[in-house]
Amino acid sequence: MSHIIIYTDGGSRGNPGPSGAGAVVKDLKGKNAASISAFLGTRTNNWAEYEALILALRATVDSFGTPVPHGVVVRMDSELIVRQMKGEYKVKHPVLKEQHTKVRVLIAESFPQIKFMHIPREENSEADALANEAMDRGV
Repeated sequence: MSHIIIYTDGGSRGNPGPSGAGAVVKDLKGKNAASISAFLGTRTNNWAEYEALILALRATVDSFGTPVPHGVVVRMDSELIVRQMKGEYKVKHPVLKEQHTKVRVLIAESFPQIKFMHIPREENSEADALANEAMDRGV
C-alpha cells in the first residue's frame, strides 16, 4: 500500500437526530493507525459525515505529523460529501459550508497529497459500525 487510507462515516437517527461519527485510519501497511467513534449530539447526517472527516483528518495528523508525509486517500460512502470535496457540487447549506471550510483548512495545512473516493456502503462497514456504536452510546 503506498497511501494512508482513511475510511469515514457519519450518521443520524432522525435527521436531525442523535448522530455519530466513525473513522478508521490505515497506515502504509494496512494496519489501523487510529479508530474514532464519537457521539455528536443532535445533528443531520451530512453534518455528521463532515465531522467524521474532520476527526479522521485530525487523527491522521496526530498519527503521522504535519505535513502528512504520504499520500492520503479518503474513502466515504457519502457521494454528496465526496463530490463537494472534489468541487463537483457546491456547498449550499450555511452549516455545511462551515464544516467544508474546516476540512479545506485542515487539508491546506497538513495534506499536500489527498484524494477523495466514493465507495459502496458495504466497503465502509468498519467506519459505519463505529458511527453506529457512537449513536448507541449517546441515545
